[in-house]
Amino acid sequence: MKSFGELSREQLRRENSLLSRLMGEAKVEDLTRFESDLAQQQSQVLFEISTEIEDTEAALKQAEQLTQRLKKHLEQLKSLQRVLSKQH
Repeated sequence: MKSFGELSREQLRRENSLLSRLMGEAKVEDLTRFESDLAQQQSQVLFEISTEIEDTEAALKQAEQLTQRLKKHLEQLKSLQRVLSKQH
């Protein structure tokens, strides 16, 4: 039969072992959660970048269209100026 001291030490070892396993599992869960959070943040940032690219491309297209309209208007004004200048 084991003495009270031996039983107490065995119980302490079992408790420490259980505590160590629980702490290890908690750390793994924390890392898993952290990894998942990072993946979600990465997806969010990629989505925001994609949206910004689309918005910038649309704005650039509008600016190019405006440039073309302004060039056309400028040519019309120059043409009108030439016609009117010849009449004098």
